[in-house]
Amino acid sequence: MWAVQFDRFGPPDVLGIGSAAEPHAGPGQVRIVAKAAGVSPVDLALRDGSSPSRDHLGLPHIPGVDAAGVIDEVGPGVDGFDVGDEVFGAVDIARLGGASAQYAVLAFWAGKPDSMSWPEAGAAGTGTETATRALDLLGVAEGATLVIDGAAGGVGSIAVQLATARGARVIGTARAESHGFLADLGATPVAYGPGLAARIRALGGSDVDLALDVAGAGSLEELIDLTGEAAAVVTLADFTGPERGVRLSRGRYAGEPDGQHGLALAAALSSRGRFRVPVREVFPATRAADAHAAAARGPRRGKIVLDLAG
Repeated sequence: MWAVQFDRFGPPDVLGIGSAAEPHAGPGQVRIVAKAAGVSPVDLALRDGSSPSRDHLGLPHIPGVDAAGVIDEVGPGVDGFDVGDEVFGAVDIARLGGASAQYAVLAFWAGKPDSMSWPEAGAAGTGTETATRALDLLGVAEGATLVIDGAAGGVGSIAVQLATARGARVIGTARAESHGFLADLGATPVAYGPGLAARIRALGGSDVDLALDVAGAGSLEELIDLTGEAAAVVTLADFTGPERGVRLSRGRYAGEPDGQHGLALAAALSSRGRFRVPVREVFPATRAADAHAAAARGPRRGKIVLDLAG
């Protein structure tokens, strides 16, 4: 099969199109003919060699953890899905990639609704799973007031929508240029950065019950102050969290609640016009280097996606 890949670490131009062995669906997996794949921060860090996981990487490496496409192979133990079904999801994250190719094997997935474009679907998998996992850990439910620090990014914007769908009031932090974007998603926007607790209290309305740190920008003490206890805060990006009693959500392979059900919910919400995956730009696979360069530039409102169907 053909695949986007790199055989050495470095800048985006180490990426190219090459040949690779076809993967096959194992137990509990499906293989897809890929239509689109998202470009995630982990892909950039692995490609440039800055990720600690580089030592576990075999070269050449196919980047990409999110993908969408049409099932062409169903592994043992999979029920409810057949060859020909359109799906979106993610690869086994422990493999660190494999999605940006002609064929990709998904470890978790959901049916793609007609309301979701291929680029949206290709960008949705890990962001939706990550957001759902964090909201589950917090126990976000109807009537709760939730602060999401870093709400305009890929995971944050999805968390806003899933939390509001649960009936929560969401206050989202972002830079001023993203406040309109957050309001459109259903959040009350507030300025990002130091002094966060005072700005949120000035909004009034109700006390803050829960907080989710997506940005990892040093806001944990203020989030603990707002909620009144460290147990009411979850971080996705600040590894000092456990020192403060804050739970660190590290992934569905770390013994945490399985957020996979969020993909099916996102699909259902999309069908009702209540969920969208912000996509900033779409590149053909032959311009994977340009896609990685664009993903590294700000503002990071919306995901970069590779079109694999061309």
